[in-house]
Amino acid sequence: MSWDKLKRLCQEFARILDGNGSLDENGVCLVQKFRDINFTILGRETNSPLVVPQFFTFENLDRKGNALNLGETVLLQEEVNPLLTELRKRDIIVTAVHNHWLFEEPRAMYMHFESIEPPLQFARKVREAFKVLKG
Repeated sequence: MSWDKLKRLCQEFARILDGNGSLDENGVCLVQKFRDINFTILGRETNSPLVVPQFFTFENLDRKGNALNLGETVLLQEEVNPLLTELRKRDIIVTAVHNHWLFEEPRAMYMHFESIEPPLQFARKVREAFKVLKG
């Protein structure tokens, strides 16, 4: 695939996921967005991108249009099981659910997920699954 087509694909991937996309020199498309959740760590308010991220990538497109698709999102504790269920319904593999911080309020959990499929298909599935999130 040409560089221009790959850039356009990355921008469409970002549009579907409602984030900001960029293509690096290795052909990895990264989409970033951040959740609007009020967290405190050690009693201090934080809006750090380390705390409220949603990251999505695709790379390594094959001739059939399939890519390695990866995602990570911050979640409220009560969102973990609903999102896990929705991603699994869409054949997206959940690879990790864990915390990053101590002494945060509310409890911040992080979920990682992956698939091999066309990137725009992955983006649409993720967008639909994320409808269970509280904002």
